[in-house]
Amino acid sequence: CVTAAWSFKLSYYNEYKSYLRYMIRSLIGRLLKPPFSLSTAMSTVSVEQLQAAVTQQGAIVRKLKQSEPSADELAAAIEELKLRKSALAAAEKALAALEPQVDRAKFENCMKRRFFYGASFSLYGGVAGLFDLGPAGCALKANMINFWRNHFVVEENMLEVECTSLTPEYVLKASGHVDRFSDYMVKDAKTGDCYRADHLLEAHLEKQLGSKGVSASDKEEMSAVLRQIDNYGMQELGDLIKKYNCKAPVTGNELTDIGEFNLMFGTSIGPTGLLRGFMRPETAQGIFVNFKRLLEYNQDKMPFAGAQIGQSFRNEISPRSGLLRVREFCQAEIEHFLDPEDKSHPKFQLVSGVPVRLYSAKAQTDGSKILEMSVGEALSTGVLQSETMGYFLARIQQYLIAVGIPPNCLRFRQHMGNEMAHYACDCWDAECKTTYGWVEIVGCADRSCYDLNAHAKATSTKLVAQQRLENPVTREVLEVAVNKAVLGKAFKKQAGAVTATLNALSDVEKEDLKEKLESSDSFKLSVGDISVEITSDMISSIQKVSKTEHVREFVPSVIEPSFGIGRILYCILETNFKVREGDEKRTWLDLPPLIAPTKCSVLPLSSHSDFIPYVQRISADLRKLGIPNKVDDSSGAIGRRYARTDEIGIPFGITVDFDTVKLETVTVRERNTCSQVRVPMSDVASLIHKLCTEQATWSDAKASYPEFVGQETI
Repeated sequence: CVTAAWSFKLSYYNEYKSYLRYMIRSLIGRLLKPPFSLSTAMSTVSVEQLQAAVTQQGAIVRKLKQSEPSADELAAAIEELKLRKSALAAAEKALAALEPQVDRAKFENCMKRRFFYGASFSLYGGVAGLFDLGPAGCALKANMINFWRNHFVVEENMLEVECTSLTPEYVLKASGHVDRFSDYMVKDAKTGDCYRADHLLEAHLEKQLGSKGVSASDKEEMSAVLRQIDNYGMQELGDLIKKYNCKAPVTGNELTDIGEFNLMFGTSIGPTGLLRGFMRPETAQGIFVNFKRLLEYNQDKMPFAGAQIGQSFRNEISPRSGLLRVREFCQAEIEHFLDPEDKSHPKFQLVSGVPVRLYSAKAQTDGSKILEMSVGEALSTGVLQSETMGYFLARIQQYLIAVGIPPNCLRFRQHMGNEMAHYACDCWDAECKTTYGWVEIVGCADRSCYDLNAHAKATSTKLVAQQRLENPVTREVLEVAVNKAVLGKAFKKQAGAVTATLNALSDVEKEDLKEKLESSDSFKLSVGDISVEITSDMISSIQKVSKTEHVREFVPSVIEPSFGIGRILYCILETNFKVREGDEKRTWLDLPPLIAPTKCSVLPLSSHSDFIPYVQRISADLRKLGIPNKVDDSSGAIGRRYARTDEIGIPFGITVDFDTVKLETVTVRERNTCSQVRVPMSDVASLIHKLCTEQATWSDAKASYPEFVGQETI
């Protein structure tokens, strides 16, 4: 009946107005009335129907605005749109309430007690944005990286390199980082405390949205700003901060004007201090400057990918949110080099049916919903621009789900125009929903030919790949003939670099050079990071010549998946932190065996001396198979020791009891269900290995071995 009411014609609005208000308010009442029943509340109207109704009415409002309607007619349509948005917001709020909530305080307490990670230099009070990983955190990170290598480097035959973190200034000047790797910053006008401008505005608006004194229209406007918070430039952010009267969060003081802050850590290389450098802000540049070597190593075959895992450094303005925004972090990056005229992928069909959740730039601007479709559908409908981008999004998702990110907490969000990095023409972020909101954990950028062109120009070196042509092509090109004697006398050692730069100019640039030399007798040419003056006597001729080409040279494009290992690690821990039903004090981590820091615990039932040799033997058998295990022979009750192992995410536990001594059998316990089976000692190490390497499931184990209900020997 609501659907029928919403299909009314605008001309009959007044007749249906009272009835419509009653129906929508009844719907909102059903959605919010406790105890909430989703099946009952949604039996008439689904969230999808509500979204469609909002979209439909939005189109009506836009059409009316274009046709110069009467004031009453337009007001009626806008009021109807607000009603539909209210119903949709209520439905989405009710659905969100059904999602499992993580008690962040309890979670952080667990991380601290079990030393997964902690603040660096805490003995001295700590330093913002710096964290240390404890034993469990280190093991978890190592397992994540090992699987990343298998999933990407091994599976895709990538070429892994390890490059230095210390980078000379001229490299990062060429890449654009010296000039453009910045965030927008404001300061407390009195104390000088620094804040990242977009984060400060975001926090202020979110606080205002929760206030009762803010009108519905203002809240709608603020929500629209928040949806595009990453899309604003410096001037726009500054204007919004002034418009919403943002103050310093701690003191309430006025803020300074907005400005840029470069995020790189500067240093000097060598004792003289003359060579300036930076700690690398990303691992990617090491791969780009080694492109020629990698291409040769790959026998000049295209496409190919380089990969690197290592530390990067960013001097964040206001580090926050634990491991999510830090100043030193581990990255795992891939640079997939391909022909810019052919961005297909030979293995795309293997993933074309993989479903993904895509939040496009258009959807963010329009306030539309996330699109749920297969990678193949996204490509065919134009949401994704290339097979290679689609292939990597699917592979990224497969990796994230395998290491423990729940599918319902995962989406891919496209960068909007102003948000795009200086080197990218398209970018999609894999984001995970946490207690801090949606957090970027992987970026997948189409860097086009930007980096190779930049380094080629700075070094006067051709960074190109070649494709042999089946049919030679003859074409006319502009050729620059230089006067070597004059050029050599003027530039000496730099003459070769100047000549190479002249030859590397495009035909358009050569034509421009010819015109300027004819009109002004000189021309400014950029050679690397310096500018030189070319005079007409240095150039013998610039003329068209016929050239037959048997190979095609091109500067490769790059698709770059970039993984923030620390952020993924945090999201795995938070989204898998759980509380035992019926016992809120018993918390546990639902970590996949694939990445669990410790795969198995070995627990003697008591401190009885007869158990010791069996515990030692089982532990040794597990180690021989490469299974990290933990022996807990403390005097606590077995249930308490199970709880301790659950809290650090150990998926399986082996218990040695009196039946072990008499019958040479042990119990194997599964963490999630707490169920146990009785297994011969000769089988137990092999069983654990199969369970941890996904060669067998717990259901297989229960089908193969008897369920444990109690000891036979007492």
